[in-house]
Amino acid sequence: MVSRTQSKRFYATGRRKTSVARVWIEPGKGDVTVNGRQVMEHFRRETLKMVIEQPLETVNLMGKLNIYATVNGGGLAGQAGALRMGISRAMVVMDEEYRSALRQAGFLTRDARMVERKKYGRPGARKRFQFSKR
Repeated sequence: MVSRTQSKRFYATGRRKTSVARVWIEPGKGDVTVNGRQVMEHFRRETLKMVIEQPLETVNLMGKLNIYATVNGGGLAGQAGALRMGISRAMVVMDEEYRSALRQAGFLTRDARMVERKKYGRPGARKRFQFSKR
C-alpha cells in the first residue's frame, strides 16, 4: 500500500520474509529513526545500515531525507530488507522520476523467498532422519 499524505510527508510499506516496515519520509537533515530509536541502536551491524541506505545512495539523497519507520516480524536482516523496500517505495511516491533508477537497482521488487515449511515424517523441510539398513 502506497499513499500520499497532506503534508510533505510520504508513506509506503515494505516487506521481506516475514517482516513488515511502515515508512514515512520527509525532507530534512538525514535522521533515520526505527521503532523510536536511532538506526544503529536497532540495526547494530554496519552491513544492515548499508542495506537501508542503498536507495538513498542510488538517487543521491543521502542526508537530505528524514526517515521514520516501524518494523515488526522476522529478524534483523529481513527487517532491513523490508525497510529498504519501504524507503524506495516512499521515494517513488515523493517523486516519480526515481522509479526507473530504483527499479533498475531492484529495490522496488518484492523478494518472494520465504522459509520452506517443515514436512511431516521429517525433522525439517528437506532433511531426513538417519537411514539404518539393519
